[in-house]
Order: sequence, then C-alpha cells, then structure tokens
Amino acid sequence: MMALEARDIVAGYGAGDEVLKGVDLRVGADEIVGIIGPNGAGKSTLLKVIAGLVKPSRGEVRFVDRSITARLPREISRLGVAYVPQEQNIFPGMTVRENLEIGGFIDPRGARRKVDAAFDRFPILGKRRRVAARVLSGGERQVLAIAMALMVDPKVLLLDEPSAGLSPLAAERLFEDIVAINRAGTAIAMVEQNAREALTIASRAYILVDGRNHRDGPAAALAADPDIKRIFLGAL
Repeated sequence: MMALEARDIVAGYGAGDEVLKGVDLRVGADEIVGIIGPNGAGKSTLLKVIAGLVKPSRGEVRFVDRSITARLPREISRLGVAYVPQEQNIFPGMTVRENLEIGGFIDPRGARRKVDAAFDRFPILGKRRRVAARVLSGGERQVLAIAMALMVDPKVLLLDEPSAGLSPLAAERLFEDIVAINRAGTAIAMVEQNAREALTIASRAYILVDGRNHRDGPAAALAADPDIKRIFLGAL
C-alpha cells in the first residue's frame, strides 16, 4: 500500500524557475525511502512541495489515495504528514517540554499524554525536559525536532538532512532512532547528505539529478551498483 505518492512534480521558487522538472516519488506505508543526489538536485524542494510549503506548477501529491496538492501545510499536517526541516526546526528559547507541547497543537487535550510518551521513547529528552532547547547538543536538537513532528501521530514523516552537522556518533544514534520510528509504524521519506548511510537504512531510494529522477530502486541494489558507488558514494 502506498502511503504517499508524488507524480510528475514541476516546481520552483519564481516565474520560470524550475527546480523540479517532472519528479516522481512513491513511499509505501512500511518503508523508509531515501532521497539522495548532488547539491541543487531539488531534494529539499520535493519535500517542501509534499508538505505544502511550495506549490507545484504541475503534478500531483497524493496521501493515502487522497490529493493534497492544493492544501495548506497545517491541513497536510492534520491529515498525517509531518515535515522536519533541516534548519529552524525547534524553538531555542523554550524548554524541551514546551517545544513538544507546541508540536501537539493539533490535539492540545492529548498533548500531556503524548509528551510523556515522547519522554519514554526518547529518554534523553526526558532528562532535559526543563532546559532551554538552545543548550541542547546538535544530536539532541534533531531528536527534539523529530519528537515534535511525532506529536501529531503522522503516518508519513518527511526528514530533510537529519544528520547535517552532526558528529558521526550522534548521526549513528539518530539513524537508529529513525529506524525505530519506522518499525513502530511510521513511513519515512528522508533527504540525506550521507548517501551511504541513507542507503543502509532505507528500503528503497531515489537519486535526483538536476531536478529529475536519475535512478530508483531497492536501496541495497543501488548501494551495490558500481556506477552509483563511484558517482554518489565516493567509492573508487
């Protein structure tokens, strides 16, 4: 069953500016789907189109067989698609608990229960619940941003460069959290600069080049392809 499907997406940030030039993406209900490619390929723009932050000039986005192309970001979030941007994804002046409470804006009456569940799922946040988010480490901030997105009980989680700026150890721990979230029942579409790690944890992957689909298929097969290794994974 497809949880999310984007078809023939053309989009950009101004008249005549086509960052995406007919991109397709499919995410199954039980999948982690990696989206990799060089800088400027349109990876982040694709997530913004799905989340409703960029309107496509052509194409359609469907969520659980319902068109969400023309909907506002808040409506898309309410339906069950949560987006975690690469930057400005937490409120640094608020405490960890307050950030989570804001993440639960859709169901304020159930927010306390969900906050407690977030602390159970991510013990590091429970230990830091009363501190301002600005004092968290980079890895802790990313965990908080993801936990905020999970407050709406999404069926699909969109992650934009979750490991950017993290140490190798922090990135490894974050990827473990992402796998656990998927195994608990949330489909994930993930743009990731660490292409090798993305292909390791993903079920399938898409490679974008110059705003177009270049390759897609099972992540393990892409990771083993000599041309993919040479061009995108830095292998000789």
